[in-house]
Formats: sequence, structure tokens, C-alpha cells
Amino acid sequence: MKELMQSLREASIKAINESDNPESIEALRVRYLGKKGELTAILRQMGKLSPEERPAMGQLANQLRSEIEQALELRKTMLSKIVLEKQLEAEAIDVTLPGAEQPVGHKHPMYNVLDQIKDIFVGMGFEIVDGPEVELADYNFTKLNIDEGHPSRDWTDTFYFTEDGKILLRTQTSPMQVHAMETKSLPIRMIAPGRVYRKDEVDATHSPMFHQIEGMVIDKGVTMADLKATLNLVVEKIYGAGTVTRFRPHHFPFTEPSCEMDIQCHKCGGKGCPTCKGEGWIEVLGAGMVHPKVLAGCGIDPDVYSGWAFGMGLERLAMGEYKITDLRLIFDNDVRFLEQF
Repeated sequence: MKELMQSLREASIKAINESDNPESIEALRVRYLGKKGELTAILRQMGKLSPEERPAMGQLANQLRSEIEQALELRKTMLSKIVLEKQLEAEAIDVTLPGAEQPVGHKHPMYNVLDQIKDIFVGMGFEIVDGPEVELADYNFTKLNIDEGHPSRDWTDTFYFTEDGKILLRTQTSPMQVHAMETKSLPIRMIAPGRVYRKDEVDATHSPMFHQIEGMVIDKGVTMADLKATLNLVVEKIYGAGTVTRFRPHHFPFTEPSCEMDIQCHKCGGKGCPTCKGEGWIEVLGAGMVHPKVLAGCGIDPDVYSGWAFGMGLERLAMGEYKITDLRLIFDNDVRFLEQF
């Protein structure tokens, strides 16, 4: 029996060391150490030994089992390293080759302009505020001195949610004037960018959803001259020094006096073209002095405080900044257009 064990030791160690894959290692383990393996077959013959010989043969058998298990483990570890090295070699990356360029997105041109405007107004001490897009008619109209019969309240112009017309998609960011005056302490310097909604036909300069930036100052001694100087400064910061502007008298229920501000058409230089509808000018905002009724309705004494407000179209400012001739391009999500910026 001792000779059989010695022969098994030599044959098993040799076979294990010559194995070349993890599957063959497992097969050798079953062959030598399994329930029907060669070592088990030898151990079954121990019943033929005398009681004196059995302990010695049992010790030799345990030693042989340990040697075979150790050889299997060492060979398995070595083969795993060989497999890993081959895999790494096959999957090696040549770091000297130029990598594939990954396209990186960027901000929408309209939001680039919005960031410029925010920086300009923050630099002048203004606060940026936000408000609801689903608004009460009281804030969108009534508290802004807009009477029941005003055209802007018509169902053909405004998106209403309720039959009584009390809840709607805001048509302007002007309700933020009222929200600010009701909740903030004086003096107030704020801008409120956001989406607004009107039942406009889609064309080169109009969309049923667009963006406005509401701005307002309430303080003692505020005049129309402060309004014009501020807006001219903002426009020059955006379009550059020497940008031509004009202020036209207008009427808004929530400001008195009121005006509209135009910039000279960036496309034709004031000569007239489809972008400016042949007028040579593009309207960018409406403005004026906050109406005394609006101030009083928010608990502010119009004999002590005055203020001005404006609402500008963000898309039109972006069109002027980037010389975009059609507002619809801003919303089309055409990558060929957007990647130019």
C-alpha cells in the first residue's frame, strides 16, 4: 500500500503541474480526491492491514491528500494569473493613439443671455426672485390695475384653467411686482425671469410660450430718468457701447407714465427687413413708473415712495445678441443650429 501511495503521489503531482487550464485542475481533483477517486480506492484497502499498520498508513494517506490539495491550489492560482495576463494583453489599449473626441453640450444661447442679464443686475444690487407660472387672476390682472374689460383678459388671449377665469397661466412676469411688494421690505430692487404664456400665433418674432424678465425698483425719489439710464446701461452691456435705442410713449395699466423701448434692428441696421417687419426697430420691452394705484393696493404710500418697472422679452434679446433672424429657431432644438453657439 505504501508503494501505491508513492506511485499516486508522483503521478498526481506530475499531472497537476502539466495541466494548462482551470477545467483540467477540477477534473484532476475529482480523479484523485473524489469519492470514486484513486486515493479513496487505496484507502478502501486499509481493511486488509493489521491493526498495527493502519495508523501509519492513515497518516501517510492524510499527508498525501494534503500534498495533492496544495499542488492543486498552487497550480490553480498560477493558471489564473496566466489567464489574466493573456486577457490583459489581448485587451491592451495603446495610450499613444488619439482618443475619440466626446461631444460636450453647452448652455442654450437664450440662457447665455439670461446669465449676462442676471450678472448685470446683480452687479447693480438687484435681487433675483422667482414665482408661480400658474397664477391667480387677481395677481395677473386685478392688482396690476387691469380692469375686467381689458383685452388681455379675453379668453382668446389667455390660457385659463377654470370656467370663472380665476386661475390661469400667467401672461406676464408682472405679477411678481405685486408678490415682491407684498412680501419684501422697502426699498426693493428685483428682477424676476420666467416663462409666460399667451395665445399668440407662431411667427418669426412670436410664440405662445416665451420668456420675460420683470424688473422693478421701489424707493424714495425714484424717477423716469433712473429707468431710462438703467435700461440704456443694460442694453449697452449686452450689445456693446453705442447701441441705438429709442423710447416711445405707450400705455400699460400698471405703470404711469408708460413707454416701450426699441433697439435698432441688428439685421438691417434700421433700414427695414423681415426680421423687424420693415420698421428698422425691434421692440424689446415695456416699462414705466409703477402706477400709484398698484403701490397703494400693496400697502405702499405713493406720496412717499415711487418706483419703476419693466418687462423685457428674453428671446428677442437673444436674437439681437446672436443675430438670430427667426425666433422659432430658439425652440426647434435643431442641433445644427444650437451647436453654432
